[in-house]
Amino acid sequence: MSILVVGSVAFDGIKTPAGKVDRCLGGSATYFSLAASFFADVRVVAVVGDDFTAEDQEIFNKRGVDMSGLQRASGKTFFWRGEYGENMNEAHTLSTDLNVFETFNPKIPASYLETDYLFLGNIDPVLQTNVRKQMSNAQLVAGDTMNYWINGKSAELAESLAGMDILLINDGEARMLGKTNSLPRAAQKILSLGPKVLVIKHGEYGATAFFKEAGMHPFRAPALPIEEVVDPTGAGDCFAGGFMGYIASQTNLNRDVLKKAMFYGGVMGSFAVERFGTERFKDLTNKEIEARFQLFRDLSHLD
Repeated sequence: MSILVVGSVAFDGIKTPAGKVDRCLGGSATYFSLAASFFADVRVVAVVGDDFTAEDQEIFNKRGVDMSGLQRASGKTFFWRGEYGENMNEAHTLSTDLNVFETFNPKIPASYLETDYLFLGNIDPVLQTNVRKQMSNAQLVAGDTMNYWINGKSAELAESLAGMDILLINDGEARMLGKTNSLPRAAQKILSLGPKVLVIKHGEYGATAFFKEAGMHPFRAPALPIEEVVDPTGAGDCFAGGFMGYIASQTNLNRDVLKKAMFYGGVMGSFAVERFGTERFKDLTNKEIEARFQLFRDLSHLD
């Protein structure tokens, strides 16, 4: 099965207690596609500027990611600079330069229209809805959003959510969207907006899935304690990539598949934080992924 991700390909400047990099490949579509590529065929729709080089492209090529939907525009690629203190769960944004991403209007190539699964990255909900309409034959649609859209475009976001099967957001976004500090109550409110499944990411504390279907209780997946977190940027997008990638690798979608997908999401997120940017995915192997998946299972198994 194949996955189409629509989101950002960007460059990041990152400083953490482990060091700093002035420029590395980043963006939601980047992290998602690289993580998902270990499980399924992945296609990307995004926009980059004149500063996106053949060397940057090669990072995707080596993972077999289809970049024929990548749009190129005159100007610079989206750039974000941030810093992490001792609390690696929170990034302090130093600068955000949207550049060519500011006028991004996703155009889905004809060769992508029959893609099986669609993931709507953290982009304007108006664009998410437009993409969803273009991809009317997608078997399953999942997506992400953030506080900027929750606060600034609530009506447009509600329309986008109505077209999603699965929403993946973090704790703070869930509370904001559900307008309550109680995550279970927030989940009920969010699920009433359209999604059948809500996955709330808790960073270093794992993730919880809530289900719209009556009688299906929530499921909690752990996170693996990492001895040294080098760079947490993109870990949530890698979680989404591992989650969706595993789902796309299976012939049926049921609760058991979703539970394993939560674990694989955690696995891919745990690898992402071990180095800056996308560096860990350059030498990551499927054998390492399966070994860490077993660690996740052992971590939560009770005889």
